[in-house]
This record gives sequence, structure tokens and C-alpha cells, in this order.
Amino acid sequence: MAKKAEAVAKVAKEVDTERKTMGADVGAMLWLQDVVEHDYPAAANYLSLLGDQHTVQAIVDALRKAPIEQHRANDILRAAKLDLLPLDDLSVKRDLSKVLLGRQWSPVLVVRGDVLHDYPLTVADGYHRVCASYHLSEDTYIPCKIVDLPVAEKLSSG
Repeated sequence: MAKKAEAVAKVAKEVDTERKTMGADVGAMLWLQDVVEHDYPAAANYLSLLGDQHTVQAIVDALRKAPIEQHRANDILRAAKLDLLPLDDLSVKRDLSKVLLGRQWSPVLVVRGDVLHDYPLTVADGYHRVCASYHLSEDTYIPCKIVDLPVAEKLSSG
């Protein structure tokens, strides 16, 4: 019985490792190395619905400087408290068609939430790309530029 449990655990670990490797490999084919320039004004446009111009500019400036991090589509959706858009969503279809044509997606721009205040992650640009990627494989790692929520004290002194 112990041998069987060990064998099952070994197979489960190998499957998990293979899924992660496959997710990284698929991700490398799907995503550009850096954010496309027009995504920053798109993010600013969306963020302007959530914050004042000074705050939005501080976030966009920070996003431009942020390094790329890798996160799974399902984790991004959960942290943002967003629903997965269906395959028949026009923008999801558009992004999936880009992949079929061999075009890569721009990394996603996000603002980290605050677990202590129950603020979700904000996808400033790339929600449809996250959903399209999830439909291909929820294990695909998505390149993101992530910045923290601005702190009022930092904004007023900067």
C-alpha cells in the first residue's frame, strides 16, 4: 500500500512539473518580452475612472519602470476578483485570433491589491488577454508589470 501511494505521489509530482514546464513554454510563444507602448495610455484611461490624474500618472510612471513578473492566469483572475470572460466574447476572440496568426500579446499591466483592506488586484490593461490565455491553458504563465497601490504620503512628497 505504501509503495502504491509513493508511486501515485511520484506521478502526480511529474505531472505537476510537466504542466508548469508546458505552461512556461506556451507562455514564451504567446507573449512579447515587453509591454507595447500604446498599452500605457490604455491603462491610464482605465485607471482615470478609479483615481485622480496625479495618482494615475504616478501608477503609470511606476508601471513603466516595473520589472516583468510571471503569474498564472487563474491567479490573476482570482486576485482581481474578475470572472473569466467566455470564448465568445469579441475581445477574447480577437486576442485568440492574433495567436493563431502568430502574433504575440503584450504583457499585462496590473496594480497590486491590498489584502488588509480587501482591495482586489486591478488589471489596468490586459484583462481580455488574461482570459484568452486562460482558455488556452490555465497553467500558462502570464508576464505582468505589477506595481503597488500608491500611498498618499508618497504621492504628496513626490
